[in-house]
Amino acid sequence: MIPRTRIRNIGISAHIDSGKTTLSERILFYTGRIHAIEEVRGGGKGATMDFMPEEKLHGITITSAATTCQWHDTQINLIDTPGHVDFTIEVERALRVLDGAVMVLCAVAGVQSQSITVDRQMKRYRVPRLAFINKMDRTGADPFRVVQGIRDRLQLNAVLLQYPIGSEDQFQGVIDLIEMTADYFEGENGENWVKKSIPEPLRDEVQQARDKLLDTLSLFSESMTEMLLAGEEIPKELIWETIRQATLSLEFTPVLLGSAFKNKGVQNLLDAVTLYLPSPVDREVVKTVESVSVYPNPDVSLVALAFKLTIESFGQLTYTRIYSGTLKPGDTVYNSRTEQRVQIGRLVRMHANKREEVQVAVAGDIVALLGVDCASGDTFCSGEPLVSLEKMFVPEPVITLAITPKKQEDSDRLSKALNRFQREDPTFRLSIDPESGATLISGMGELHLEIYLERIQREYNAEVFVGTPAVAYRETIGQQATFDYRFKKQSGGPGQYAHITGWIEPTNEPFVFENRVVGGAIPKEYIPACEKGCREAMQSGQLKGYPVTGVKVVLDGGSYHPIDSSELAFRSASHQAIEGAIAKAKPYILEPIMLVEVETPHEFMGRVQGDLSSRRALLLGSETMQGYTVIRAEVPLARMFGYSTELRSLTSGMATFSMEFACYRQS
Repeated sequence: MIPRTRIRNIGISAHIDSGKTTLSERILFYTGRIHAIEEVRGGGKGATMDFMPEEKLHGITITSAATTCQWHDTQINLIDTPGHVDFTIEVERALRVLDGAVMVLCAVAGVQSQSITVDRQMKRYRVPRLAFINKMDRTGADPFRVVQGIRDRLQLNAVLLQYPIGSEDQFQGVIDLIEMTADYFEGENGENWVKKSIPEPLRDEVQQARDKLLDTLSLFSESMTEMLLAGEEIPKELIWETIRQATLSLEFTPVLLGSAFKNKGVQNLLDAVTLYLPSPVDREVVKTVESVSVYPNPDVSLVALAFKLTIESFGQLTYTRIYSGTLKPGDTVYNSRTEQRVQIGRLVRMHANKREEVQVAVAGDIVALLGVDCASGDTFCSGEPLVSLEKMFVPEPVITLAITPKKQEDSDRLSKALNRFQREDPTFRLSIDPESGATLISGMGELHLEIYLERIQREYNAEVFVGTPAVAYRETIGQQATFDYRFKKQSGGPGQYAHITGWIEPTNEPFVFENRVVGGAIPKEYIPACEKGCREAMQSGQLKGYPVTGVKVVLDGGSYHPIDSSELAFRSASHQAIEGAIAKAKPYILEPIMLVEVETPHEFMGRVQGDLSSRRALLLGSETMQGYTVIRAEVPLARMFGYSTELRSLTSGMATFSMEFACYRQS
């Protein structure tokens, strides 16, 4: 068994089209996991990690893919995640269970909108990361500007560990600022990693870059500061260890350079992963919801998290991260959410969509369980006490489509498909339109739902009519309002009675319920029913029937009847009291606002800005790069449908854009 200190659980995350999957393909090739390189858009079989037909068709990553490879004496469990904001849940659940990450940035575009989202996710789960500036061979590549962008826009202490040897079409390799060698990558696929002396014309610039690196690192090491002041040579082992400790404490972000497509700089990145990113033993101690510390020890009781599900022809495949203890086929464990016993059948290790049988999995491993029935986010334990790991953050859907089956025989197949997708993807929601009876599917964007519609047709052979997209509006309140509601019903037999008083007020949370009832005015056993009634009232607003958000309910009193009061009575009273209070609290409609980033050649900048303004955009600013301009704006989602077609016609197909959910704002 590989020692825990020689395991790295890492993810590759970035903005769309930064070269994540191309980089993953090179990592698999150089570690000997695959023996031929396939490209994302190069015909042939397609990249190993993009195995879904939709991924090959669109040339993007849609689902996170896991694999395991070996670099020298270190096992790397790698997850390649999507870059498109519509599939952000895939990044979210990968980062939830990983120990470290590689954030890939384009050497031309630098920090983009999804880079900011990924950075926020990494900070949420306190994941140490390396930055890899890819596409150094592209026209306009400027790694120094990108590093400054990381420092300014992401607020990270980022410093280059390498210096480029040329750039754009003259990019030849990198200079290692720690070992002070020039690294070149020769052979048909860059597999021959050759170290030479630093080219003479670059010596002064390289020395300045090294001095800057050591100066930054000296803040994290007293012994390095003393050696620098004494003018002594700093041993590379001390530099490696200082970078590692500063990276693990999230105070430093090492930056490396390369071009995955041109097979340059990937081996240096693999070395950096083993040198600087944490093993399962190095990660911060994981805390459960009950504040129990979970240590990565194979000899203690099991704690494991099911972080992703896929439904296959043989049953459910559950991707699981083991935080402590040991798991073997045949073991019986407990699901802490359902408190039910679960029999473990087969354990497998994933390589994209291929499976390898595993006989034992221990703390620090990421494996998949076959045939286990559970939900995404469930915790498995081997005994008392049952503990629960914190669930991941799931963003709310922002777009809704109405779909109806074309033929009666499509109905069952559609139902099967939708139930499967809802189990697999927490951001894919299913509901029924109360007026028309149509099935409503909600998701993170047009592409998100488009992919699911393609899968319904391809995997389930079901054809559907699709309605026009609808925006997920919300309602909220503008001021405080009180309620004093008495619910009374008498019909021959026992009656129903409940009386509640209190107030509602605006809050930044989606919903808050506070019980301030004292002296037994309402018995304790009826309080949960009151909260349930309040939540039910929030499902449909007074203005247009949209869900209500941003309301704090304070229950401060009431009365009850010893015979006629019941849970049902207090639930009904709460529901009607809150509906009445919301109507008095100056309700208004909120609409989803998207953060839009458009990259356009300079000559089309005026047209693009004018078009955005006509869509009620709030222009946040623009940034001029070599040959093109990046425009940032906040735009209502309702005005962004069909924007990609409009943008292509405005700019002769030369501009691209990305958007992500920013916030809800009064419409």
